[in-house]
Amino acid sequence: MAVLNEIGKVKKRNHALVKFDQERIVRAIARAAESSGGLEQDYLDGINDRIFAAGHDDTGIARFLSDLVVVVLNGDPHHLVANFPPTVEEIQDVVLHVLRSTGFTRTADAYTCFRWGHHWVRQGAITADQFVRNGYPPAHMNPLIEWNCAHGCDTIEGLNEIVTSGRIKELVDDALDAYESALDAAAARVIARIEAGDEIRMIWVSGPSSSGKTTTTVKLTQRLRREGLRFLMLNLDDYFWPLIEHPTDWINDRNYETPEALDIQLLNTHLRALLAGDQIDKPIYSFKEGRRVGTKPVRCDPDQILLLDSLHGFYPPMTDGIDPRMMFRLYIEAMNPLYESDVMKPLLDIEWSGERLTRFEDVRLLRRSLRDNVHRNHPPLSTLLHWHYVREGELFSIIPLKGLADAVINGGMPFDLPVLKPFFTGENSIWPRKSDLDQYASFLDARIRYNRVTKLLDAVAGLTMDQVNDLSLIPGDAVVREFIGGSTIEIPHNE
Repeated sequence: MAVLNEIGKVKKRNHALVKFDQERIVRAIARAAESSGGLEQDYLDGINDRIFAAGHDDTGIARFLSDLVVVVLNGDPHHLVANFPPTVEEIQDVVLHVLRSTGFTRTADAYTCFRWGHHWVRQGAITADQFVRNGYPPAHMNPLIEWNCAHGCDTIEGLNEIVTSGRIKELVDDALDAYESALDAAAARVIARIEAGDEIRMIWVSGPSSSGKTTTTVKLTQRLRREGLRFLMLNLDDYFWPLIEHPTDWINDRNYETPEALDIQLLNTHLRALLAGDQIDKPIYSFKEGRRVGTKPVRCDPDQILLLDSLHGFYPPMTDGIDPRMMFRLYIEAMNPLYESDVMKPLLDIEWSGERLTRFEDVRLLRRSLRDNVHRNHPPLSTLLHWHYVREGELFSIIPLKGLADAVINGGMPFDLPVLKPFFTGENSIWPRKSDLDQYASFLDARIRYNRVTKLLDAVAGLTMDQVNDLSLIPGDAVVREFIGGSTIEIPHNE
């Protein structure tokens, strides 16, 4: 469509003014879409179907979306003043607003990861070689896809056949063996660096929410303790700012998912002091009262390694001034590649030419919904409405930084969905009813995610609750036990 463009210039990051070029927006949207399988992957009947009809193909749709970006930019009168044009960052914000407001969530996520990855390269936090582009480069994904193909669980149809034919035990055992082998390799890398002369004083276990950091941290340290290493585990939750400094949104929700929800400056000061052998007065945070209620003296012995399990462990300000040679970074994410295949098409009312993977974050949403419901008294509806904060945080300071990792662990298992399904379907389902979202009509992200996850659960063959509770089928030290219950992992005490 033709739109009136009144934006003449753009302010670059160095404050130079250059001519506004709408084609740059078209190309950026198209690249983000191509990296995630094309814009057709985001087709949603009743939400963006008319945009597809207007654009015809990916280039046309990207140009249509860029027109919407121009319309939004024109709506701010400040941008029409010759010497006060929109900045590059403001234009990127509007691109994301347009993509998310029209249901192009896969493309928006890829664009966000590209955006912040480039940001961290410019900041010198990662190198060009560590830039992971849309967050899931082929070097990371292809081995996972090949493993699932070899085991016949790369599609929903294949996974369902394994469940219904009674072959799930073999798949569980093979998947857990692969996970344990990855942990063996990670532990070996720690020891190899120490033997090569690096003085490892700090180990970070980081990754997106509900990826399995707790189980992975315990299992890694078990291996390293057998090699004679000693640890001091620091609870970073104690560094949260008081509730009064976390403003609520219109549904009384708070964004705890950003790294700046923590007192980064105090944490960084304490980490450097501990590494220097000094004693710190670590805060004690009461979640019941929403504030710090005291302090505790903590010191790290010279032969101890600081162990830190944190969403944002790779966030550069946390370790500012600390020699990277003193750190080992382990990244974990639940990344089980599962193609929707033909079984999903009747449920989704979508026609597309290629294959489409289920969304990794949807499985993590189910994991966290279950954990929040049992341990935090948060109903799954609250977790669903909160999830946009989760994605915003992990696409800013978690996923784009995973190129820093010394080792990457996949915490996603091909049997996760069959194991989780009994909790979210049937008479005792904890999953919200569709009518529960009626009063949140403006939460497009939540409604899209709800519909997608509901249809995914409908398509997957689930285990029975008796099978879920059977420790001989799903061992007590499996990652998924963090969320479904029955974990036999002993959580180490902090400090």
